[in-house]
Amino acid sequence: MSLTLLKTELKSNVKMLLIFMALITLYGTVITLMFDPDIGQGMNELAKSMPELFAAFGMKDPGSTMLDFLINYLYGFILILIPFVFSILLSYTLVARYMDQGSMAYLLNTKYGRKAILQTQIVVFVLEHLILMTYTTALLLFCSTILMQESLDFWRFLYLNIGLFCLHIFLGSLCFFSACVFNEIRYSIGCGAGIGFLFLLIQMLSDVNEDFNFLNYLTPLRLFSPERIVEYEGTGFIGVLILFVVGFGFLMLGKICFSKRDLPL
Repeated sequence: MSLTLLKTELKSNVKMLLIFMALITLYGTVITLMFDPDIGQGMNELAKSMPELFAAFGMKDPGSTMLDFLINYLYGFILILIPFVFSILLSYTLVARYMDQGSMAYLLNTKYGRKAILQTQIVVFVLEHLILMTYTTALLLFCSTILMQESLDFWRFLYLNIGLFCLHIFLGSLCFFSACVFNEIRYSIGCGAGIGFLFLLIQMLSDVNEDFNFLNYLTPLRLFSPERIVEYEGTGFIGVLILFVVGFGFLMLGKICFSKRDLPL
């Protein structure tokens, strides 16, 4: 692993990381400050009037606690979509950009080989996601307990965000893998991003109508179940563990494929 490249990549991606932190701050703060147990019944009535729309974005039941509210309005769609877009752009900057601009030759002209370079990029990839998820956890804890002065079970919430991190390692690994395999930018970014968005679309369709429930078996996103995680159900933890293992496998497979492929240098 190249420490010089590691520092350079972390520094060069600071601006992008801050932009996505700002997006999460905007949505996370606004939605958290909307919590009011007294309006729960009103939200239920609104959801009944537009069940398909609410279900499509994972908003089925606002619940009566802050944790239930956050799961319903943030962890069903927003905190899946925003970090996934971050993963797409990060995969481009770490791998596909060098191929697209023809600057990979400069990296390979150092004392580090392909495996060392990709190992460094994988470490940056994981660290960037860890930073984003840690910030998300701290932000929502601050908004809930300090600004709203609502009780929030710390350990349940922590496990929930660990599960979210595992989900994004999986989704991001699809983008990283395709960036390692393909030369053309439309494939290196389009394939991984397209598959991830397809999984999101399938999940949305399966939530809209019971006739589409069979689609649950076609998307691995169902392995991330916030409700099961906060209830300490074994299937909830097993699901996110599978996502993490598969995601890590795709990262390693991407490194192997990149090391053996012919590069257009």
